[in-house]
Amino acid sequence: MGGKGGLCLVKTVHVGAIPLGKGHPLVLISGPCVIETEEIALRTAEALKEICEELKIPLIYKSSFEKDNRSAAGNYRGPGLQEGLRILEKVKTAFGIPVLSDVHRETDIPAAAEVLDVIQIPAFLCQQTSLLIAAGKTGKPINVKKGQFLAPDGMKSPINKLEFTGNDRILLTERGACFGYYQLVADMRAIPIMQSLGYPVVFDATHIVRIYGVPSKDPQGGQPGFVPTLVHAGVAAGCDALFLETHPCVEEALCDASSMIPLDRLKPLLKRAKALADLVRSWEGQDD
Repeated sequence: MGGKGGLCLVKTVHVGAIPLGKGHPLVLISGPCVIETEEIALRTAEALKEICEELKIPLIYKSSFEKDNRSAAGNYRGPGLQEGLRILEKVKTAFGIPVLSDVHRETDIPAAAEVLDVIQIPAFLCQQTSLLIAAGKTGKPINVKKGQFLAPDGMKSPINKLEFTGNDRILLTERGACFGYYQLVADMRAIPIMQSLGYPVVFDATHIVRIYGVPSKDPQGGQPGFVPTLVHAGVAAGCDALFLETHPCVEEALCDASSMIPLDRLKPLLKRAKALADLVRSWEGQDD
């Protein structure tokens, strides 16, 4: 099943009024990697909403209140749970868009579930049974990022843990696989393989270009010039949503500065992605 690709039955998962899955429009999950200031969050959300309304792309705003997987102890990790959720709630209320953020520990989940429309499980924690079960019990949509160390059909394990709680509001995110020690590669087979597990698949084109082991502010820490190529390939492979981190001033960003898409370059990329997605969706159900 997992290796055949092709057409498969994919459950429709709703995030608020936004449906994700086969037969539905391409969805964008986007925002700065980590919450820095309220002003940056609101400015980015306003611009994203304007772009997405013009292009008719459903939007879910993403920014992390905490990034626990940093390369050095002194690196900025975010404003923390309380302040981060306050800012995300303000984005949600001000612009009427659903919000997504990661959780790293069970104790954060009750507060996060009060604000977040989607709870995200980070890639390195995608096999943590206790975290998945606690997240699943909230009944919220859960976006599980595939670990760089897992084959696509290995996502059956986190799916089973979430389904164990009775929660089938599951999204799976492809964000690359390890290639050597510091680089990731995108295997486009992962998209149909994970869809064959029964749930919508998100394609994260920005984390794939990060060069791990190099500080994120170092220009050598990422290859963002490849993001458009990856976006086109992921959409052509049939992803249900795109995950693109963006920032109004990437050179000053406090996390993943060398891999995010500048906010002012996002619109033309999304315009092409939507046109391609509409074309791919027009082929669904055709035998040849």
